[in-house]
Amino acid sequence: MFYPILIQQEGDSAYGVIVPDLPGCHSAGDTFNEAVENAAEAIDFHMETMAEEGIEIPTASDLGELTGNPNYANGVWVMVQVDVVRYLGTAQRINISLPNRLITQIDRFVDTHKAYKDRSKFLADAAMKILHHV
Repeated sequence: MFYPILIQQEGDSAYGVIVPDLPGCHSAGDTFNEAVENAAEAIDFHMETMAEEGIEIPTASDLGELTGNPNYANGVWVMVQVDVVRYLGTAQRINISLPNRLITQIDRFVDTHKAYKDRSKFLADAAMKILHHV
């Protein structure tokens, strides 16, 4: 899932980062690239804490909805990819049945797309897209 972050700089100061979907999650960096890297770490830490406290991980906002918000008028938007599946709890083995040809298509897709380390990751991401309209 891609989360929008807003990177702002006032004058010659460091770059500040706001994560609108995660209230209280802020970061900064001396350079623009450092701000993006630090934002990814801050999001990871924030979501890890939310998961530990049993707080549901929010769905990422549509960037188009945020760009019109006057609270976020100044800055540059960047999309940060976050693997939210890891914050949803421990893996649980289940037994499912799928048509043979569908399994073959899934496996071919997984073999050619390195973002998916295995069939389970693919199915979890597909379920997240349907459930959260990502």
